[in-house]
Amino acid sequence: MLYFTLEEYRERIGKTKKIMEAAGIDVLFVSQPANMYYLTGYDGWSFYVHQGIIVSLDQEEPIWAGRGMDGNGAKLTTFLKEENIRAYADDYVQSKTKHPMMFVADIIKEKRWDKKTIGVEMDQFYFTHRNYVELEKALPKATFKDANLLVNMVRQIKSDHEIRFMKIAGQIAIKVMQTGLDTIAVGVRECDAAAAIARAQYQGTSENGGDYPAIVPLMMAGEGTSTPHLTWTDKKYQQDEPIILELTGVYKHYHAPIARTLFLGTPPPLMNEVSEVVIDGLAKTLQIVKPGVTCEEVEAGWRRAISGTRVVKESRIGYSIGLNYPPDWGEQTMSLRPGDKTVLQPNMTFHIIPGIWEEKVGFEVDATIRITKNGYESLYEFPNKLFVK
Repeated sequence: MLYFTLEEYRERIGKTKKIMEAAGIDVLFVSQPANMYYLTGYDGWSFYVHQGIIVSLDQEEPIWAGRGMDGNGAKLTTFLKEENIRAYADDYVQSKTKHPMMFVADIIKEKRWDKKTIGVEMDQFYFTHRNYVELEKALPKATFKDANLLVNMVRQIKSDHEIRFMKIAGQIAIKVMQTGLDTIAVGVRECDAAAAIARAQYQGTSENGGDYPAIVPLMMAGEGTSTPHLTWTDKKYQQDEPIILELTGVYKHYHAPIARTLFLGTPPPLMNEVSEVVIDGLAKTLQIVKPGVTCEEVEAGWRRAISGTRVVKESRIGYSIGLNYPPDWGEQTMSLRPGDKTVLQPNMTFHIIPGIWEEKVGFEVDATIRITKNGYESLYEFPNKLFVK
């Protein structure tokens, strides 16, 4: 069930170990599901319980550690030898007296890594405060370091095979957005539109099936367009109502987000004005995207493009994307904003989304791109305009 070659997995592990060595980390405990998948192929909806992989400079293969009933999932989805798939008994699950990190600590002791420097992902959704407390208590002779984005940084530059997955996700994204635009109409319930969108996400195209997204469909309507990150209700869409759709296509956990704005009726002058400024600003921003340019320079180009207009955007205009699991499709590494001096390189991928959310008007349009040798390419083609219905 591996989606990449053994050679590619070994290359990823090798790059990870190189960064570990440079950071003075001997052993790395990886808890983020996307990083587990990236390094070993492990794929299962088991991240609601504690799990992780242990990467050591002293051992060629990582060790998977997770719940007993998920051990066969590790055998099915990873390349790991059976001896490197370690499953804990079910009495560790939601116990008041035992914790899965005790099991992880026992593996580290067994391998005689308990006096080494251990890196942990301190700011990940699935690594809790208790995880750290239990590991620290069980491994008193170890030194702990924050290795929060260590694997994420390796993931910044995609392989050609990963880019292919993201382009497939892009084709799914086109279908997903078109489904939303076709389904939404005056009198249609928001939840029914969400159901149609979700079906399109899972179904994918005739050539490639879809996957579940790291973020559910974001579907702001009416006054809800004054803010991002709202989902659907059971209300019916109304005449003269704006709708923002922030969706995505997904293929084997690789994402190609897509955002557009729809107006049911005749858009007011303010909506037309804002949409024209944002669409033009995005186009001008994309003109400066190429290798060698920094993230902050891209954002500065956006600010130049919208200078002299009424549009103001204080938050970042984009971020790196690719492989991920709930609750976020962003990679948490690069942001298009002042202060991020990361230099763009070929096969980095970004979601550029200069969304505007004001009290009287909300508007989103975006571009999901790959950095090429000479510039960029879009992962899908879809009209950048204010849709009116």
